[in-house]
Amino acid sequence: MPIIEDYEKLREILKKSRTVAVVGISPNEYRPSYFVSKVVKRFGFRMYFVNPEYKGEEILGEKVLGSLKEVPEKIDILDVFRRPEAIPALADEARKLGFETFWLQPGTENWEVIEALDREGKTVVPGLCIKTCCHLLLRD
Repeated sequence: MPIIEDYEKLREILKKSRTVAVVGISPNEYRPSYFVSKVVKRFGFRMYFVNPEYKGEEILGEKVLGSLKEVPEKIDILDVFRRPEAIPALADEARKLGFETFWLQPGTENWEVIEALDREGKTVVPGLCIKTCCHLLLRD
């Protein structure tokens, strides 16, 4: 089943993934998108930060992109920090560009989109923090 909640499947996704595109990054170190990304980056992922509000600025040593279209390589994990009502448009854009895993951070879940992606056979991780999963599942 493409909606992933099984820890072994999560470990497999994290171990095979190299790129993470974070949608909704903030330069505010107290925002979850910032401190989660800071930790995930330490696990060796290539990080791409997307937020049109901060396009061209640097956050955590990475230039912020204005849209997913600007990500220069295949997206393994699309890590989402957006309100649930913004998820349908983001999912449409992601479908066109391709991705391996659509990861919705806690509080970002849009169940209509999750169920639609599931029906399409896409891999979706709803409501789990990628930072916590990295800490729990990538420490060998």
